[in-house]
Amino acid sequence: MVHLKTAEEIQIIRESAQILGQAHGEVARMIKPGAKTKDLDKRAEEFIRDKGGIPSFLNYNGFPASLCISVNDVVVHGIPGEYQLKEGDIVTIDGGFNTKGITVMRRTRTRSKVWAPKC
Repeated sequence: MVHLKTAEEIQIIRESAQILGQAHGEVARMIKPGAKTKDLDKRAEEFIRDKGGIPSFLNYNGFPASLCISVNDVVVHGIPGEYQLKEGDIVTIDGGFNTKGITVMRRTRTRSKVWAPKC
């Protein structure tokens, strides 16, 4: 059965997707050698909750984190933890944002790079 969305539901989806994109942007800025995947997850959860949402992956079927963070050969559903990113790691982040009973999800893939300020 197809459930057609109302104009209000479509607006909630649009706003939620924008917020989730911003959360991914916050996390992406932290992806550099030495960053721990658990710290990326913590920042995403804080950002999502500050915006009035709920991280939809957290506690879903017992999943212990707000993001799935898969590094290198981990295909999907990587659990954030103590792993410290290294130069050249391929990092894939999946996240979800839930508000008012509507969930949106997003995936981002990037490569860990050394960051140095411009002099």
